[in-house]
Amino acid sequence: MLSAQKLLSTLNEIKEISQLNLALFQPNGKVIVHTSELEYDMESVVGEFMDSIETEQSHDSYQLFKINIEHETEYVLATFGNVENGFVIGKMAASQIRTLSLSKSEEFDRNVFIQNVLLGNLLTIDIFSKAKKLHIEAKPRVTFVIDTGSKNTDLVMEMVKNLSNLKAGDFVTTVDEHSVVLVKDISYMEAVMRNSIELEDELGSIAMSLVDSIHMEAMVKVRVGYGNVVTEISDIAQSFQEAKMALQVGKVFYVEKETISYGKLGIGRLIYQLPMSLCNMFIKEVFGDKIPEVLEDEEAMSTINKFFENNLNISETARQLYVHRNTLVYRLERIEKEIGLDIRKFDDAMTFRIAVMVLAHVKDVDNSK
Repeated sequence: MLSAQKLLSTLNEIKEISQLNLALFQPNGKVIVHTSELEYDMESVVGEFMDSIETEQSHDSYQLFKINIEHETEYVLATFGNVENGFVIGKMAASQIRTLSLSKSEEFDRNVFIQNVLLGNLLTIDIFSKAKKLHIEAKPRVTFVIDTGSKNTDLVMEMVKNLSNLKAGDFVTTVDEHSVVLVKDISYMEAVMRNSIELEDELGSIAMSLVDSIHMEAMVKVRVGYGNVVTEISDIAQSFQEAKMALQVGKVFYVEKETISYGKLGIGRLIYQLPMSLCNMFIKEVFGDKIPEVLEDEEAMSTINKFFENNLNISETARQLYVHRNTLVYRLERIEKEIGLDIRKFDDAMTFRIAVMVLAHVKDVDNSK
C-alpha cells in the first residue's frame, strides 16, 4: 500500500491542476488523506457506495470512484466541487492512483522475489516463471553485501536506492538487520568483462564508491563484500553467498580492508573452511605448546608484514621502514630465534604466514562461542 504522504502529495498535485478538492478513503469509509476539511461525514456515504455494484457515482456536490487493484477495491476516491469536467478529472485521478498502487505492488513483489532468490527459497523452475511475470531479465549481475554492523541499516538502504548510478536491472534489499544487499546489473561493462583483471578493478571501484558515498552522506562506516559475476537469475544466490563469505573471511584475515572480493580471498578462503582439529594440530606443529610472544609485538608484526608485502626483499623493506639494512637483518634474526623459522626463506615465510592466519581463525571461532 502507498504511504499516506505519497497519496496526499498526489492529491495535492491534482488539486493544483484541477482546482478540485479530493479525499481518499479506505473501503470501510475511514478517511486516509484529504486536501481540505470534509464538510460532512463521508463514512456512511462511502459505505453505501461500497455496497452497490457501481464503480463510480456522480452527485450534486461530489463524485465517488472505486479504485480496484487485482479485482479488489483498495481505495475510494471522492472529488468535491462544481468544476467543469469534474467527473472526467476524478476518473483520471483514480486512474493515476491505481497506476501508482500497481507500480508499488510490483516493486514489492520484485523485492520479495529477489529476497527469496538470495535466500535460496525458490526452485529453479519457479525462479524462471516468476522472473518472466515480473519482467526481470537474465543479465550479468554481481551481488554486493554492505555490512552496516547493525547500525542505520534502513538509512543505508534508502541511500543506496537513491544512488544516481543505479540501473533498471539493479535491486536493493535487506535479508537481515545488519546488511544491505545490492544486486548490480553489470551488462554495461561488456567491454571489460572479457578481461578478468579489468573487471575486478571495475567491481572494486563500485564497492569502494559504496563505502565512500555511505560514509560521506550517512556518516556510517561500512564494509562491502562482493561475489563473482553470474548470468542467470537462479545463480544470484551463489554470488550472494560468495559476498557473505568474503565479509566473513575478510573480518578474520583482512581486517584493514573496507572492500573484499570473493575472487581475491586466496588462501584465507581455504583456511576459513578447515576443521578446528586440523587448525590446532597445525599450530602446535609450527609453534609447539606455546604461542610466540612476537605475535603480540606490534613493531615486530609490522616489520614482518612489510617484509612480506615487499616479497621478502630486505633492501626495499628497510627503505620503506626508514631503517638501515643491517637493522632490519638484526630484527629478522631476532624474530627467527623466537619463532624457529627463518622468514627470509620462502618456505619458512609461507609456513609462518599460514600459521598466523590459522591462529587468527581459531581465535575468531573461540571468541564467537
